[in-house]
Amino acid sequence: MGSEVTVGIDIGTSSVKAIAADGDGNVVARARVPHDVRVPAPERFEHDAALAWRDGPLRALAELGDLDVRGVSVAAMVPSLAAVDDTGAPVTAGLLYGDDRGRTGEARGGRGGDDDASGGFLGFVRWLAREEPAAHGFWPAQAVANHALSGEAVLDTTTAALAHPLFDWVGWDEQLAGDLGIRAEQLPRLVPTGWEAGRIGGDGPALASGCVDAMAEQLVAGADRPGDVLVLFGTTLIVWIVAAEAAEVPGYVSIPHTASGNFLVGGPSNAGGMFRDWVSRLFGPTTDRPLDAGAVPVWAPYPRGERVPLNDPTRRAVVERLDLTHDASVVLRAADEASAFVVKRAIDAAVAHAGVTPERVVASGGGTRVDEWVQAMADVTALPVDCVAVPEGGALGSAWLARIAAGLEQPMAMTEGRRWARTGRRLEPRAAWTRAAAERYERFRALS
Repeated sequence: MGSEVTVGIDIGTSSVKAIAADGDGNVVARARVPHDVRVPAPERFEHDAALAWRDGPLRALAELGDLDVRGVSVAAMVPSLAAVDDTGAPVTAGLLYGDDRGRTGEARGGRGGDDDASGGFLGFVRWLAREEPAAHGFWPAQAVANHALSGEAVLDTTTAALAHPLFDWVGWDEQLAGDLGIRAEQLPRLVPTGWEAGRIGGDGPALASGCVDAMAEQLVAGADRPGDVLVLFGTTLIVWIVAAEAAEVPGYVSIPHTASGNFLVGGPSNAGGMFRDWVSRLFGPTTDRPLDAGAVPVWAPYPRGERVPLNDPTRRAVVERLDLTHDASVVLRAADEASAFVVKRAIDAAVAHAGVTPERVVASGGGTRVDEWVQAMADVTALPVDCVAVPEGGALGSAWLARIAAGLEQPMAMTEGRRWARTGRRLEPRAAWTRAAAERYERFRALS
């Protein structure tokens, strides 16, 4: 089993990560190819799609070295979309989640409502169709990468489901596509998640259809029991609280867990790595001086609006109770607490509406390498935080899906990815900081 190497590629907001793992989930090689995210206006958010979605995965795969690879799978953030030419090369910027070009107010072709439920995908289609009416296709990041790797423009059905009602659970809706200004055949071919969709280079290892990054990460995180709180420390902060029963939680998403019988409550927040990095750049270098638990300001962490539970792209950041004794280290601690307050607010909602008793936080993503950020999560939530052993969870989960496409696992074995789940370290809450943060949490709620 140890020699059955598969590769997972994760197209993230700031880089492409690739993990090569053996059949036991041991990492045998890893690569990271950074790229820029462009913010040309406060409510614009985009990639150079040729660089990030096409060249990045090819380079990341090559940088893993000469390995006997059996399968490859690509995950990416959602939603994303670019117009492409007949060679599969992007001819526009790659539009990303939260970009205001997804908020057209008419994206559903007169079917009522706006396009918030699809995260902007339908609005992206309409906007790009107007900008590039002669485009060969309109493809999300996964499809651009899959075409670059195999010559096949395919998209998995899990990612496509976030484009509902354009994806009607069977295929692309031709009438709605026409209402949006395109033909259904300009969208990628759909293949069920985890299925083989092509071959690398045309005749190489199996290529899986792909996946949403957060789902791939969930498959191998091990947050599978009611009371587990999965927090993805990425450019976007994503929280999923595991519940034993389905429940409507106002402002939050509630979906079935991949573990049969359980459910997930939560969703994405903009109070993630992009917010933290912005604060760090804004206030400059930190120091090692000890911090006073009772003297930390409070952020409303919304320089680019907020997703769940506020769903308000127009909100902006506020920092309260900032004084002359504060330096960059204190303000960054406040930013770390703000991320944790977002998670605590979701936990409180799940406790109130889904009957959850929180037990622990399971932390995944590149941000788990930042002890200060993870420690703030433990302090604010008053829960122990178990950091996964492999931070690149989206890539590791994709490597698991590649095993299914390569015939190394049964077709319905997605949930068995939990056998790759391992804890790297545990951080415990500190009582003094938990007590001090409780008052700041109430101020955060008032600011939000």
